[in-house]
Amino acid sequence: MEKNRFKKVMSSTDILVVAFGAMIGWGWVVSSGRWIQNAGTIGTVIGFVIGGLMIYFVGMTYAELTPAMPKVGGEHVFSHKAFGPTGSFICTWALILSYIGVVCFEAVSLPTIIQYIFPSFSQGYLYTVAGSDVYATGVAVASVFTIVIIVLNILGIKAASIFQTILTIVIAAVGIILVVASAINGSPENLEGQMIVGEGFGSVKNILSVAVVAPFFLFGFDVIPQVAEEINIPLKKIAKVLLLSIICAVVFYGLVVFAVGYALNSKEIAAAMEGSGLVTAFAMEKVFNSAVMAKVLIIGGLCGVITSWNSFLIGGSRAIFSMAESKMIPSRFAKLHKKHKTPTNALLLIGVLSLAAPFFGKQMLVWISDAASLACCLAYLMVSMSFLILRKKEPELHRPFKVKHYKFVGITASVLSGFMVVMYLIPGSGATLTWQEFIIVGGWALLGIIFYVMCKRKYKTEFGHIDV
Repeated sequence: MEKNRFKKVMSSTDILVVAFGAMIGWGWVVSSGRWIQNAGTIGTVIGFVIGGLMIYFVGMTYAELTPAMPKVGGEHVFSHKAFGPTGSFICTWALILSYIGVVCFEAVSLPTIIQYIFPSFSQGYLYTVAGSDVYATGVAVASVFTIVIIVLNILGIKAASIFQTILTIVIAAVGIILVVASAINGSPENLEGQMIVGEGFGSVKNILSVAVVAPFFLFGFDVIPQVAEEINIPLKKIAKVLLLSIICAVVFYGLVVFAVGYALNSKEIAAAMEGSGLVTAFAMEKVFNSAVMAKVLIIGGLCGVITSWNSFLIGGSRAIFSMAESKMIPSRFAKLHKKHKTPTNALLLIGVLSLAAPFFGKQMLVWISDAASLACCLAYLMVSMSFLILRKKEPELHRPFKVKHYKFVGITASVLSGFMVVMYLIPGSGATLTWQEFIIVGGWALLGIIFYVMCKRKYKTEFGHIDV
């Protein structure tokens, strides 16, 4: 294939909003009340800072490796350099599961959010899956949005980036409005009794319970290396934007949580949790004394779902393309659109899965989302280890952005991401996968083994070849 396969059209703003938009989904709207009840307002902020540090250490390994090897697929290339074809297959296959899991989850979340805005939205009951009702209107709307996003991405990464920028501006504006209004109309008295929940070790445990889940809400910066060949800025700047996206996401979550705790006392949060559960929207309603503003905030959350959906679709399609190009999965998925230079077949594959997702109900997609979290942490662990291995294995590799104290950074990133993997696997950890989620992970691993064996036999010496 020709070297310049993709169009280099992405600016600093484009990659920042793609990464930030991936990290800011629906969680800041729906989960803030639960976090505050579990750990307190300040406790939650501390928890997100701790979780953010874990992601930042992993992010630093990405920041060095991405400019050093600016190839489509990112992690696929890093892990191949460090571990060879088999390690690269495991890392990228896990990453694809994480991307597809998020895309499918967002496709199911969309109708749920619309129902908050229009309570009578769910019409045309079809059936129930694992206690979750499936409605014709929800399937129809999710299908339309899926087709629109797929078409937009086929038309080019720049079109998808402009779409992402507009929605990210809406999210940021809504968040800033909430924070400012809460600072003006909220009260420090509301923080009484909910600064940090628990005493002594109990409070530490509660804070850590938030810290453990925080990385899940901060996944998404890793989309940047996936589109490395489409970025048109100095290589060193890519690293800085990647790290900035992580900082922006942690600050956003921290400010929103504090705004909610400053606007609502513990009784009001409990009442909101027993009602719709959208405590952040209720906080917006209270500080403006307007039910309309609550819906405005939910619309901001809706934009967050779409930006996350769009970002992980971009990342997932490039990861699939990179595996197909190196003959680790069928090569038909390495096809690029003749005019727009986008991975058409890879996008269509994820699009088909997105179209199917709403038919399985929300509960099943929760299982896929949790399985995706484990897969992402495994990929982070392998990238962090690749970072350490390549410093030893290829010390002369040109690194436009070179991390200081690389041993400390690499070991910390590996230990923290490895800890997250263990937390998902060990019973009683608080983050253990359910048996349904273990089946999903096992099924995906089995499918990977089938592709590995089949493609290795079919492509022989071409299997796993990457020209870096």
